Amino acid sequence: MFAGFKVLSLTDRAAERIKAIMADADRPIAGLRVGVRNGGCAGMSYTMEYAEAANPGEDVVEDRGVRVFVDPKAVLFLLGTEMDFTTTKLASQFVFNNPNQTSACGCGESVAITPVSEDRIPARV
Repeated sequence: MFAGFKVLSLTDRAAERIKAIMADADRPIAGLRVGVRNGGCAGMSYTMEYAEAANPGEDVVEDRGVRVFVDPKAVLFLLGTEMDFTTTKLASQFVFNNPNQTSACGCGESVAITPVSEDRIPARV
């Protein structure tokens, strides 16, 4: 859909964690599927699941040796997002640094995201 640039990118920490998770899977995994869904007090939540293959219409992002399938309904919400993995004293989690995010709930479980409008779509590289 957006040939010439990536819908999302991964940090080294995120790529290494995804590789480790996939290596421990109980079945062959082609990559990680990322999307968004309605829910939570801020309006939307990020979703992640194992993917055995790409679904029709999905953008496929290959970054740092990891394949990520982006749900077509999520592309305009995720455009320009960097996926990271952080570890603190209290939690280890994937973090989405999303320029389209306008707010988040206090518990960190959901976010408000404004989809990219056509006038904000980056120029192709």
